[in-house]
Amino acid sequence: MNFSYVNSTHIHFGQGQISAISHAISTDQKVLVIYGGGSIKRNGVFDQVSDALKHHQWIEFSGVEANPTVETLDKAVALAKKEDVDVILAVGGGSVIDGSKYVAAAAQYEGQGWDILMGKHQVTEALPIGVVLTLPATGSESNMGAVITKAETQDKLPFMSPAVLPAFAVLDPDVMKSLPERQLINGLVDAWVHICEQYITAPAGAMVQDGYAEALLKNLNVLAGEFDKRDNDAWRANLMWTANQALNGLIGSGVSQDWATHMIGHELTALYGVDHARSLAAVHSSLLRNQMQYKRAKLEQMGQNVFGLAPSPELAEQTVEYIERFYESLNVATRFTEYKGEKSDAINAIMGQLELHGMLALGENQAITLDHSRQILEVVVESSTL
Repeated sequence: MNFSYVNSTHIHFGQGQISAISHAISTDQKVLVIYGGGSIKRNGVFDQVSDALKHHQWIEFSGVEANPTVETLDKAVALAKKEDVDVILAVGGGSVIDGSKYVAAAAQYEGQGWDILMGKHQVTEALPIGVVLTLPATGSESNMGAVITKAETQDKLPFMSPAVLPAFAVLDPDVMKSLPERQLINGLVDAWVHICEQYITAPAGAMVQDGYAEALLKNLNVLAGEFDKRDNDAWRANLMWTANQALNGLIGSGVSQDWATHMIGHELTALYGVDHARSLAAVHSSLLRNQMQYKRAKLEQMGQNVFGLAPSPELAEQTVEYIERFYESLNVATRFTEYKGEKSDAINAIMGQLELHGMLALGENQAITLDHSRQILEVVVESSTL
């Protein structure tokens, strides 16, 4: 268990904290505010941001999609370069934050921004980033990762760099009051899978990481069970903080990590437009069963410590069933039907993208070959009713 860990993002957590951006960004810095479809102008967040920046010089860029595309983001890159901005302020959920990370990095690069996603350019410098989080889910507000889509080719690829770790993030649970039920559910599911991808691997004797991961999973399980109480300050605050802690680097330090569910799920989203969180739920349990020989010990640990199950020869299998119950309790499908045409055609399309993107050996053991991915998809993809 050897690792180096630092997370330098300054978190401003709690009600009324959007005002903190007034002193988090120097008044001599020009700010580019990036946001999505405009909901922040209907729920009062934009007004709060505007008030906090009243002594700053700032411009805005809107229209970042739920799965941010390079085609849209390159327009923001051009604007950042033209206006010579000093700071990016992302106001939104994970998609806006991921997109802002791309803009911050590409604005400091003279080549094509997509080079970053193709691995042709390693990001070592970027414009500083601040965040006002509006949707708890991805933890992107205090980590160094981003996922960007190229709509033209239906590619959805990740990049990571310490240079795009946000300098600060405002987490005000009040902004969740206007969120649709579907987005709250997606946040629960996304955070759940983030934890599982770092926890359900192989035993490492990492008592802090395991114990913290189990506490976070129990939090989400309780929040899902109390979903009818979601219009509650404590419920909102606990989801927002749990989702942040799920992917800020701590529970993944010094332990093996999986991320195969995400890699396969990304292809479902890129090809068929399914919500990111719901693509993960569709893939997750099938993948766990496929990789049972490697994951049995940690599944048994999760069964006992998270779900309170008794030891038994079938404990690992029972734990996967309880994971499926978590998704189903939120009315999130654990199979995929959101495509048109034949099941075999859908599987072949997904497999083609996995191969194109070099996803030839996934998981903590690199044991999920293309053959295994196809086996997983044979279970995941059910006959479509569309």
